[in-house]
Amino acid sequence: MRKAEELQKTVWGFADLDVVPYSQLAAAKEAGGVLVGAFDGDDLVGFVYGFPALEDGEIAIHSHMAAVDARYRNRNAGYLLKMAQRDRALYKGIKLITWTFDPLQSVNAYFNIEKLGVTSNKYLVNFYGEETTSFLHSIGTDRLWVRWEMESRPVRETERREIEIPLDINREDPASAREWRAKTRKAFIDAIDLGFVVRHFRREPESGVYTLTK
Repeated sequence: MRKAEELQKTVWGFADLDVVPYSQLAAAKEAGGVLVGAFDGDDLVGFVYGFPALEDGEIAIHSHMAAVDARYRNRNAGYLLKMAQRDRALYKGIKLITWTFDPLQSVNAYFNIEKLGVTSNKYLVNFYGEETTSFLHSIGTDRLWVRWEMESRPVRETERREIEIPLDINREDPASAREWRAKTRKAFIDAIDLGFVVRHFRREPESGVYTLTK
């Protein structure tokens, strides 16, 4: 858990104020949460952390953090950590995991939606405030709240909408990135208000594209 404190600083550039501390990790784990670490020898190179939650009357695990050291991101560590989290949730009899991610981060979008199979019908504006100490939060902290239903049933899709984002928002200049935030924020909120659900994501040569369906 002490190593998880330090890895948060390494991965996200957090100041001490924004780090989830040992005391919270220990309490949440003892209270039924899930904390799993990936190690290379004695070195912690990744972890997932989630706490018990109540989602519209359904018991869930809210996966608050998933971090992997940059040197290990092409070794399937993130996927294996999420599978380990899933196994532990199911062992506890919990069939739903939720979390948030920045919808302008195309790599995370593809991983969450296409590789893991999450869906979303909730868009949160500046969920963690307008800025944090992390270098990744310079254009606000808008988030999609996603649901990973381990025993989901197929649905019949009718109407479709698409929302485009840059292939790599981190390479956009600040003004352009803020324009993308404003444009996609409105597109997501308008679509979700009309009953659309985020279900698919694909990568094009120059962009990423969300598909929302009813």
